[in-house]
Amino acid sequence: MDWKNKAKGIIKSELAKQDIDYIELSKRLKEIGVEDTQINLANKINRGTFSFLFALQVFEVIGLKNLRLKD
Repeated sequence: MDWKNKAKGIIKSELAKQDIDYIELSKRLKEIGVEDTQINLANKINRGTFSFLFALQVFEVIGLKNLRLKD
């Protein structure tokens, strides 16, 4: 399994479902004390090598309640 692509795909999918772009994500993360530019966020997510801590922060600011990992 390509874990990087899976991680990237999960984050991108959840952002797309809620129509949240990197600019909006940056604003929301800033509200909880996470300073990252939209460019840094795009690079980090596209690499797929972000920490689980980062993923939890993203899930929190987009209001994700449940995450389905398999279909």
